[in-house]
Amino acid sequence: MDEALLSGILQTTVAMAVPLLLAALGELLVERAGVVNIGLEGMILVGAFAAMVTSYFTGQPWLGVLAGMAAGVGLSGLLALPVIGFGANQVVCGAALNLLALGATGVAYRGIFGMTGSALMVGGFPSLPLPLLSEVPVLGAAIFQQPLLGYVAFLLVPAVHYWLYRTVWGLAWRMTGEDPYAAAAQGVRVEVVRAAALLACGALAGLAGAYLVLAYTKTFVEGMSAGRGFIALAIVIFGGWSAWGVLGAASLFGFAVALQFHVQALGLAVPYQAALALPYVLTLVVLALSGARWRAPLALGKEYRG
Repeated sequence: MDEALLSGILQTTVAMAVPLLLAALGELLVERAGVVNIGLEGMILVGAFAAMVTSYFTGQPWLGVLAGMAAGVGLSGLLALPVIGFGANQVVCGAALNLLALGATGVAYRGIFGMTGSALMVGGFPSLPLPLLSEVPVLGAAIFQQPLLGYVAFLLVPAVHYWLYRTVWGLAWRMTGEDPYAAAAQGVRVEVVRAAALLACGALAGLAGAYLVLAYTKTFVEGMSAGRGFIALAIVIFGGWSAWGVLGAASLFGFAVALQFHVQALGLAVPYQAALALPYVLTLVVLALSGARWRAPLALGKEYRG
């Protein structure tokens, strides 16, 4: 394989893996607290939309990042109200939230920008090559020439792992996902932990949406989350509810998405439509094969009544 082609595939793999990694880390946090956030897809989408609008009108990508995270937090708060406050079904509420986000962003986009014939572009984050490391053949351009948000995503992996396994709050977080009643008996405020987990998940999902707009496409397209929220759910399962496992799984899915763009350059006798379907087929395979391999938090998806 040509070195330039290999480097291009790796660059695309990393670029595709970053938003999946951010969203999956958020989902990891919330599932470790015992909540399944099916609304992850919608949170990515509203994060992307808020980042686009804010950056477009202010010219400040960092304000776009903050707006994207705030939008994700707002939508996760909307999910927390029925799920944690009233014990509503987590899956049904999350699915409804996805539909709300898809419709609301579409209507808002047309309301603000009208029926534009061409995509509106925004300024985003440039790549920041790391001295010396970025010059390493093949890997340098792929890993060490990231936008700042890309580096943030990878640094969050050890941070989340440390939080969950080396802090008292992380222990309380995991206790809540395993046995919320036992956690409550130890003085843990289960509702507060689960609400905080949902808000953290929303912030990271909104950040994933902001990355899509400000560091990758530099524009917004209706429905541009394109199933990434559901793929992130599969990544958490395939990664064994571990931050390091999530990193590996996100990289694998990023590679699957990257093949969409390079299948013709590789000279593979594969229909382009099959390459487009690969990430979603991989999602189904992962869900089918990972069920017996890893143990989910015991209280995952279960209602808690304190």
